[in-house]
Amino acid sequence: MNNTIQHNPNKVIIAENLTKRFGRFTAVDNISFEVEKGEIFGFLGANGAGKTTAMRMLCGLSIPTGGKGLVAGYDIGSQTELVKKSIGYMSQKFSLYDDLKVWENIELFGGIYGLKDKEIKTKTDDLMKVLNFEEERDKLVGSLPLGFKQKLAFSVSIFHNPKLVFLDEPTGGVDPITRRQFWELIYDATSRGITVFVTTHYMDEAEYCNRVSIMVDGKIEALDSPKNLKSQFNAKSMDEVFQQLARKSTRKAD
Repeated sequence: MNNTIQHNPNKVIIAENLTKRFGRFTAVDNISFEVEKGEIFGFLGANGAGKTTAMRMLCGLSIPTGGKGLVAGYDIGSQTELVKKSIGYMSQKFSLYDDLKVWENIELFGGIYGLKDKEIKTKTDDLMKVLNFEEERDKLVGSLPLGFKQKLAFSVSIFHNPKLVFLDEPTGGVDPITRRQFWELIYDATSRGITVFVTTHYMDEAEYCNRVSIMVDGKIEALDSPKNLKSQFNAKSMDEVFQQLARKSTRKAD
């Protein structure tokens, strides 16, 4: 795939006609969109909509069948390793090792991200203070409450100060208060210039995004601010918007 997209430093993601086929099945069907620097971009879709496949392409984990894309200025088809080094990632499973201590997890991922030992130590000490984790420093991650794990996993995902962080249903299974605290971390990250690309099943969280796209059967059926989407679909909430679009779906699995 030739990189013919014009790079724009204010656009952290540029996707043009992005497509992914598996045999005769088209999982992602010719989608185009852009994500602005410092934006919280919600990427929604029911199971089977194609959002997971699209995210894997954007993270450099799956090569597109067609179309083109730039993430953090790098081509997602030909510069996948550079893409991976420029982003952070956190999933619902938190991406941490339960059998390692808190500080060991941080140092491990710091090394994976290519940070030097001295920098890792300094940043680890700073992070412990910011999270008020001094007492948890030597505890096994598996022994931490879910909310603590969540905060730690997010902090680790942006430990190397990436241009962009992908959050794949990061708040699944946690209570509303913890979810709200997690979003405060997201706001703090964006205030420092980190762009956030987030998938979620909680439609109240869609309200926190600057813009939201909604995929149905491999295509982006709607993309705008929550306010504009609710106006466009004459809906009182993002849940109503989502339900109207999800009814069109004919797929059962992604």
